[in-house]
Amino acid sequence: MNVISCLIGLMSISLPALFSRGLQNASKAFNQSAFEKSTQDLLQSSLADLKSLSSRILGLSLFSPNEILEDISTRDLIYLLVPYALAEVQGRVRSEGADERIAFLTQSQKHLNTFISDLENYEVIPESERTLHAQDPAKIKDAASRRDLKIKQYQREKDLRARIETIRKRRGQLPAEGEMESDFDLISSLLPKKPEGEDEEEDSESEDILRETILLLLRLCYAQAQSQLLSLSQELELLQNAPRMPPPPPSQPADDRRGKERVAESDMWKLDAPRGGPDGKGPLLDPTGKPLRPFTILPSGSSDRARMAAQVFGPGHRLPTMSIDEYLQIEQERGNILTGGGPASETALTSSEQLAIDAEMDGTKDGAEKEETKRLKDENWAQFTDENPRGAGNTMNRG
Repeated sequence: MNVISCLIGLMSISLPALFSRGLQNASKAFNQSAFEKSTQDLLQSSLADLKSLSSRILGLSLFSPNEILEDISTRDLIYLLVPYALAEVQGRVRSEGADERIAFLTQSQKHLNTFISDLENYEVIPESERTLHAQDPAKIKDAASRRDLKIKQYQREKDLRARIETIRKRRGQLPAEGEMESDFDLISSLLPKKPEGEDEEEDSESEDILRETILLLLRLCYAQAQSQLLSLSQELELLQNAPRMPPPPPSQPADDRRGKERVAESDMWKLDAPRGGPDGKGPLLDPTGKPLRPFTILPSGSSDRARMAAQVFGPGHRLPTMSIDEYLQIEQERGNILTGGGPASETALTSSEQLAIDAEMDGTKDGAEKEETKRLKDENWAQFTDENPRGAGNTMNRG
């Protein structure tokens, strides 16, 4: 009975009101953390409204493949965005496990393909934009060409958004200063304000401006939908190729299962893991000859063991020929040990600073020699900078 009354309630709401409510809930959810229960409740409510709206649009036959763009009224044109809004909301819903996430992504992909197909069939998108956004930057091997394509796609979206903002500014529909606005709010602002059957008092010029704004918004969402499709395809490929975890045994508690899995994984990486039993006893080898537990091969008699122990430091054993201090002294004489540094080196003068100070010793032979040395050094440096301008050797960041 509750389901029937809920369906009757949805059918009694006008299309603009139903679309507006779904968009408002989606806008609130997108401004909150996706992990909050309140966010998921908003998304589920928005999803229910948008699905009901999509069913009603299909039942009313608002759009027909036999029509052209000019046949669609300005009032109905905004409902071409319903599949796009459905895809955006569906992709935000939290899933339990990889299989459910794949199902959600597949559904979002289906909505986006429907949206793109509708706009192309009605020729809403110019041919230049269809060609531009149909290209996948990831498939372009040349880095410069890939970068140029991304810049062109971004610039086209930016231009469309700027044109929409200019028209809305003329109509006084811009949000208050400091107020954040999502694409859902932008779609909602273009919805009819009065229910079906009531004519809005707008002159032909205002209707033309509204129609132009909706068409620009459709082109903007088309560009974003193409980008979303590429991201969904990549995520789906990752999820479909990811290894699947085996389902847990029904009679085994989850905590006990995780504990045994950790112990088994830990033992797997131990070189001397006891595999013959908890007490280290049992057979040494399995039927294939693989060791089951660590063991040491020793003589069976105690006299043989004593003889082997006595031979440990025998005449053939190599003893060290020098101490560690002697070794370090030799390495320091060879120049293999770096010295200096530390707090004392922070205040020490560099070679250039010391040369500049020595060159200021006027009237002395040593001062004159240092001054000439400093002059030659500065001259060589000036010549080097003339022949090698700054950035000449940087070949990594050139556009």
